[in-house]
Amino acid sequence: MGGLYLPQPATNPGGFDFRAYLQQEGCFAGMKGQTVEVVDARSRWGWWQIRQAVVRSQIRWLGSPAGALVSSMVLGSRGVDLPFDLKEQFTRAGLAHALAASGFQSSLILGVVLSLTRRFSARVQFWAGMGSLVVFVGLTGVQPAVLRAALMGAGGLVALVMERQVKPLGGLLVTGVLLLLFNPLWIWNLGFQLSFLATIGLMITVPPLTKSLDWMPSAIAPLFAVPIAAYLWTLPLQLQAFGVLSPYSVLVNLITTPLISILSIGGMVSALAALIWSPAGSAIAWFLYYPARALMLVVDGFSQLPGNAYAVGTIPVLIMIVLYGLLCLTWLQPWWQQRWWVALMLAIGLVVIPAWQAKAALFRVTLLAAGQPIMVIQEAGHTALINTGDASTAGFAVLPFLQKAGVNTIDWAIAADQAFRKPSGWGKIAERLAIKRLHTVNEKAIQGASLTVKPTSLESGQTAPMGSSQFKLHSTEPLIAELQLRTQTWIWLGNLTPEQQATLLKTANLPKPQVLWWSGKRLEPALLEALQPQVAIATSQIRPQTKAQLKQLGSQLYEIDRDGALQWTPNDGFKTSLELKENVSSAL
Repeated sequence: MGGLYLPQPATNPGGFDFRAYLQQEGCFAGMKGQTVEVVDARSRWGWWQIRQAVVRSQIRWLGSPAGALVSSMVLGSRGVDLPFDLKEQFTRAGLAHALAASGFQSSLILGVVLSLTRRFSARVQFWAGMGSLVVFVGLTGVQPAVLRAALMGAGGLVALVMERQVKPLGGLLVTGVLLLLFNPLWIWNLGFQLSFLATIGLMITVPPLTKSLDWMPSAIAPLFAVPIAAYLWTLPLQLQAFGVLSPYSVLVNLITTPLISILSIGGMVSALAALIWSPAGSAIAWFLYYPARALMLVVDGFSQLPGNAYAVGTIPVLIMIVLYGLLCLTWLQPWWQQRWWVALMLAIGLVVIPAWQAKAALFRVTLLAAGQPIMVIQEAGHTALINTGDASTAGFAVLPFLQKAGVNTIDWAIAADQAFRKPSGWGKIAERLAIKRLHTVNEKAIQGASLTVKPTSLESGQTAPMGSSQFKLHSTEPLIAELQLRTQTWIWLGNLTPEQQATLLKTANLPKPQVLWWSGKRLEPALLEALQPQVAIATSQIRPQTKAQLKQLGSQLYEIDRDGALQWTPNDGFKTSLELKENVSSAL
């Protein structure tokens, strides 16, 4: 038994949009059920069985993660259980393409097959090449980048049989049309877009770049031209989608190209041997241990360098289009070809100047949807972070938001998290971002986290300045804090028992805040009557009695678990990531 549901979009800015992802795959509804029945598929043949046999054979003697790395370079990371940390390191170093089976692997396969069959007729070479491409697509799966590479390879084989020259750009255009006729939704697929852009860069930018590098030996110049061309043509889209620069990408590609070639060719030979006799595939894969280890060491070293993934913030689609227009001008117009540095300076100005202006005038408060109280304050290029949650929350909610917002440094941090069974998220944040000042309300919040900054304990009654904002701690247990954000006063309440709420009314001299922020648990009517907040924000669902009381007081209600991340600016008021069911935008 089960039921259909509408997939939810991203609940946080910069977060993973599950609904958009499913729509790109042609799926517009999800299904959930109470039980799952596994069908015995041992009698059914499928490419997945071959893929599984290859992966098992290569991991048997290589172990993990070296075996999984070799398998992913042959079959693509989607079909291999590659450790997330290793995949993230490759992405941060600018080598994510090495784990995605596409043009590089298909070119290697065709090159090896055509070399082995060069003594035979063109017809034999054609069928041998087509067979190898079919096996490649079957093992890696029907993915846009893989199909693009396979179709272009098939076009080259057809030209070989017909003894005609291939027009690369024309072939790429025909391939794109065929793929979009097969699945029009692929036009929005990021892998499809990056694959075509990188291929265009290799076709039209590598020749002039190689010519301009004629002072280098003829065998070395293309090694520099290829990664530079691919980087230039994919960078605008990466900035629009991720907002991150990989400064070492070209250098790390140059260093690792020999290792990637060895592992790709050796992995393909190992995979072919594994299909014939599994121990033979394991034995061949064993010889790839040291190249795999060397590649992982290089990637680990580059991924830990300062600024390896510099966040500049996402750029608007219009700016991205203008950047590609400048690239096309330098390709088509002789005047721009001779003055390519003018286009480069314009491109840098289009990215840097608007981002600098936007940051300089920005004041924004963001409450992230993470099931835990997490606040980010951005003011004139400076950032304050209150809480991170556990390591998982920090990695999948906090860091993606900061990355797309162009944040590279946390100027002020306040750790008031409760103790978690999982590792603290502060260590995860410190791995990627520099933290200048860190105040702790609860020492357990940073327990086990590796930090380069010395934390300062914040006691009851003390105030921590955060630019023009202030964080005043009234009580640590239970947590009661006051935030002064421009002209607004926010009160943040932890989990208070009825007795603690009664004590708070008697002993504390709290101001009447514009905004009340708390977990959503029951608050006593007397406390709400004393506070009378204009806006009430709950991290989770508000208890019915408290919700009714707040409505009687005329408070604007937000539930972050329901409404998604909540953002406030002095000019636009409150805005939510998801559509509100019963609220309207607040102008507070």
